[in-house]
Amino acid sequence: MTQTEQELQSVRMLGLKLPTDPRWVNLAEMDLEEILTDHAYCEQKAATSCISLIQAYPEREELVRELAPIVTEEWGHFRSVLREMDKRQLKLGRQRKDEYVNKLLEFQEKGGSREDKLLEKLLIFALIEARSCERFRLMSLHLNDEALREFYHRFMISEAGHYRLFIELARKYFGAERVNTRWEAYLQREAVIMEELELRGDRMH
Repeated sequence: MTQTEQELQSVRMLGLKLPTDPRWVNLAEMDLEEILTDHAYCEQKAATSCISLIQAYPEREELVRELAPIVTEEWGHFRSVLREMDKRQLKLGRQRKDEYVNKLLEFQEKGGSREDKLLEKLLIFALIEARSCERFRLMSLHLNDEALREFYHRFMISEAGHYRLFIELARKYFGAERVNTRWEAYLQREAVIMEELELRGDRMH
């Protein structure tokens, strides 16, 4: 199996329609301080997003139980990235606007009930985790630095679990048929977003 075939198999397993341009890893490796900074803030935002979801839907007991440990895990990931930067004598820069996430948020169905908004949030979170998993896999395979390859392999496994959790919660609350229909729409839109965005090595998405 060629590298291209492997990448296509990987994105299909996650449901993604479009693989990351393979040049992205090379661009990211050129300035580790920038990509690690962006990664750190992605982990921080993942933790705060889960907290916000718990605060907004406390009556969803399974959601609260499942997401509470994810908050701890994501914050631990933030600290892990900071430690990795410290080891390399790199500095955390300023948080940047996440164009990828903002474009996904624009695709949310407007209006709707409180429950409709929960479905949209769960699917967006699942998609962010899926794309993160795909990119962490690329880094775990193609970075020249062996320690960083191992570092990102661990993140890849974690993100895959988070992706599955958000999809499973959505299907539990809203049924497979509704979720699958809306999920397919998100996947199609995400592929367009990936094609439209500039390929940048200083962004995790």
